[in-house]
Amino acid sequence: MINTYYYFGVRKILGSVALGTVVITSPAIAQTLKVVYPPTDHQTTANQIFLIGTAPKGQVLVNGKPIQRSPAGHFAPSFPLKVGDNLFTLRYQNQQVEIKVKRLSTIQAPPKGLAFAPDSLTPSVDIARLPGEIICFSAVSSPNAKVKVNLANQTIALLPQSQNVQLPPNSAALTQQNRPITASVAGKYTGCTTALQPASLGLPEFALTIDGKTTKQLGTGKITILSPLQLEVAEVTAVSGVARTGASTDSSRLTPLPKGTQATITAKEGEWLRLDYGGWINSKETRILKSITPPNSIIRSVRARQVEGATEVVFPLQVPVPVSVQQGEKSFTLTLYNTTAETDIIRLDDDPLISRLDWQQVAPKQVQYTFNLKAAQQWGYKLRYDGTSLVLTLRHPPKRGQNAPLKGIKILLDPGHGGKELGSRGPTGYPEKDINLLISKLVREQLVAKGATVYMTREDDREVGLGDRVTAIDKLEPNLALSIHYNALPDGGDAINTKGIAAFWYNAQAHSLSLFLHNYLVKKLARPSYGVYWNNLALTRPTTAPSVLLELGFMINPTEFEWITNAQEQQKLARAISDGVAEWVNSGQ
Repeated sequence: MINTYYYFGVRKILGSVALGTVVITSPAIAQTLKVVYPPTDHQTTANQIFLIGTAPKGQVLVNGKPIQRSPAGHFAPSFPLKVGDNLFTLRYQNQQVEIKVKRLSTIQAPPKGLAFAPDSLTPSVDIARLPGEIICFSAVSSPNAKVKVNLANQTIALLPQSQNVQLPPNSAALTQQNRPITASVAGKYTGCTTALQPASLGLPEFALTIDGKTTKQLGTGKITILSPLQLEVAEVTAVSGVARTGASTDSSRLTPLPKGTQATITAKEGEWLRLDYGGWINSKETRILKSITPPNSIIRSVRARQVEGATEVVFPLQVPVPVSVQQGEKSFTLTLYNTTAETDIIRLDDDPLISRLDWQQVAPKQVQYTFNLKAAQQWGYKLRYDGTSLVLTLRHPPKRGQNAPLKGIKILLDPGHGGKELGSRGPTGYPEKDINLLISKLVREQLVAKGATVYMTREDDREVGLGDRVTAIDKLEPNLALSIHYNALPDGGDAINTKGIAAFWYNAQAHSLSLFLHNYLVKKLARPSYGVYWNNLALTRPTTAPSVLLELGFMINPTEFEWITNAQEQQKLARAISDGVAEWVNSGQ
């Protein structure tokens, strides 16, 4: 059975050993040539592919030519791909494996004749906009055609586009191919318009004319112009509503919106809603409030108080408004939207974390609070609404005990993958989930020996959802969280020459730990560096504690895989991670 997983948003397919068509000329000899990736009939848009596998000592041929192998016989050579079918025949002694890979074109070919390309008409979903906002249309058809859109009482000409700049996917930063490509475009037409009066404009009608012949086709997305005086109000129903920069999961994340947040809806796009402060949220995480005026609030007094292990700051508001957070060097900035300050007094006693609280009305209905901190390292925060009052909890530095370097420190270890989620696989088929758990247990032993209290998201080979892993961090409130992984590459990468240790962070409070552990492991273990990355991953996003994801080596690299599976090196790695954590915690952060 073929299992799928997503590596930094890139689909990878992993299957059982020897996924191609295997031919053994003598039935008395067991198969010893293994090909772990790719499976036969694999499809990709990459311009090259790596073949990952292993065989005993001896020569392995790919399409008649010998390939480079590690001392243990593992291999991962890369080969260019032409658009269409590509056949790779691997031979070892009397054994043969055939792998067929199809490279798909990323350029949509224009149709022939008087027709639009399938699914090329946009907008493809219902949209709603405010009066005067730009509404754009696009279509793909034959070159040298005339295309226009009829919308209500308007006719919009769609003009041909001579070239298109294709941005690389986010994963391109992992394969060192992060450059845009400018390509000529044949048959793509775009155009925009505006509408000034609130109305339901219905479906746009696309008209295509070639050599005096015309065909028409209705779009699939209805267009509505909203009335500024009759806008709906949405309330966030999710515990932590995911706000984004646009109407797609491809859009970047903004500060999550606490449950209960209210905001006016100023645009719609399919199931996505644009809220008045600028962020987009999926309608499934909201409910519509009936007969309510646009949510706005004033704010007067603000008070801070110390609770167990944290400083709690309460912002009394009339309605729960949207918020955003920015962490800086010795600063924490909270912005309240749809809010006007009438503040004359703030209580903030001498605090172990905060040296001073400043505020300013940075824009109409936008108040900004800046907490000046006594130390650069921040240890986590939480935001929630208690009725209409916003409660910000800023965690204090941990209280360290005596006689042990990590006494009093709570650490959560997250062994990645598990159960049906194999993760990446080495040339022998050894799954990442197993080495993640093994190393996590070794690290736990070392941390406990230093006095730490250690929790793990899984103790055995079981599937744990990403949401459950994040919930564990928020519930246990450790002083830091480490997610343990081993690496792979998307198609198009170089599996032979890419190796090393990497660290990933998202919130600024995790940057120092991420950078320190990466540098420490690279130096202490004399390992290559794959780099330090800001990355939007589920296990780096928690705000409750500094949360870092470690990629401790490349499963798919033939020689690094031998280091990964060496028992002595595993012990050294676990000891180095533990020592690095202890040194960081006690370095005055």
